[in-house]
Amino acid sequence: MSALLDTDRDLVDRYLELGLALGRHVEGLVDAYTGPPELAAAVAAGPVVTPARLADAARTLLADLEVDAGLSTGRRHWLAAQVRGLRTTAARLAGEPLAYVDEVEACYGVRPRMVPEEVLAEAHRRLDAVLPGDGDLALRYATWREAQAVPISCLDAAVASLAEDLRERTWRLFGLPDDEHVDFELVTGQPWAGFNYYLGELRSRVAINVDLPVLSPTLAHLVAHEAYPGHHTEHCRKEIGLVRRRRWLEETIFLVGTPQCLLAEGLADLGLEVVVSPHAEERAEMAASHLRPLGIPFDAEVVAQVATAGEGLQGVRGNVAMLLHGQGVDPHDAVAYAERWGLLPRPRAEKLVSFLTDSTWRAYITCYVEGLPLCRRFVAGDPARFERLLTEQLTPDQLMATAPVTAVGDPTGVGGGSGAASV
Repeated sequence: MSALLDTDRDLVDRYLELGLALGRHVEGLVDAYTGPPELAAAVAAGPVVTPARLADAARTLLADLEVDAGLSTGRRHWLAAQVRGLRTTAARLAGEPLAYVDEVEACYGVRPRMVPEEVLAEAHRRLDAVLPGDGDLALRYATWREAQAVPISCLDAAVASLAEDLRERTWRLFGLPDDEHVDFELVTGQPWAGFNYYLGELRSRVAINVDLPVLSPTLAHLVAHEAYPGHHTEHCRKEIGLVRRRRWLEETIFLVGTPQCLLAEGLADLGLEVVVSPHAEERAEMAASHLRPLGIPFDAEVVAQVATAGEGLQGVRGNVAMLLHGQGVDPHDAVAYAERWGLLPRPRAEKLVSFLTDSTWRAYITCYVEGLPLCRRFVAGDPARFERLLTEQLTPDQLMATAPVTAVGDPTGVGGGSGAASV
């Protein structure tokens, strides 16, 4: 522990050690680490430091960041936001009382909000108008969604085809290192839909969870989110530009419970709009061009209509988290809420609640619910601003302060997010 509190040591090393040490208490908190192996080995070989002492170490590091002149103002601002998130997680683990909304704000830099039920009801009305058939809306929505399941036998080919197209589009707009690479795999037994394991050296392994059927309307979004121009692209661009060229080693660790995640998920959710089109119809046609040749039925017109009509339901996930952790609602009641307002069949509602009650991911849903609109407002349809998200150290407060007055692009999104972790 003395190393963590040693004020004579490099601030970035202390930040890396703090994240690694806290990761020994929370499985999955260290989403990726490609930094000095000797530092990780030293933390792993040392004693487990109590959360209370880690919270103290974070407070000391925050104080030192305020006065240190060795780092630029921008780097200190970014690091301070990260350390505040780590301090909050450590303090919660140490038993310090903290309301859920305050925890989320301290970790991610935005304050979560309940989406009013009238907004959800309006989304229901819009879906009722565009979904095929008559009768109960929830049943029709569930029936339509499950009819879009991609056969497992076609999934690898569909992912590969979409990834090739999205990689080319990303390369044309933003550039990619020549030797970057992504491997995709199908997995089971996870609380999320997709996960990017960044391995370093410009390599990623993307896992797609097939516990529940993978739906064709969300597949292009999933590939874009996890790979091109989402998580993999961001990791590669920052490894080249910030780690290799500038030696900013704070970028060699990716930590759950920090603002870094909010912007990563926001830009990844926005990626398909940027590299394909802000219009749901054009994104659906792009997906159709890859899925139909594989024999996968895909009605692009209906997919686009349902995506646009159902955009308002994205906030249901955040509402369920607020009910669980802010109001103490029983998980069974939370499942019922997700069924009622999210129009989810019970297995998908249960998967959502499983994700939201996981100790690592309990607050993470805010990264999707708030991250996408924040990044969309900041980018405002300008690929150059999206590239800033891929390549620069930015924080939520900076995006709020510099977002254009109006943002272009319709509020689309063809389904739930999938990212560093998602449902």
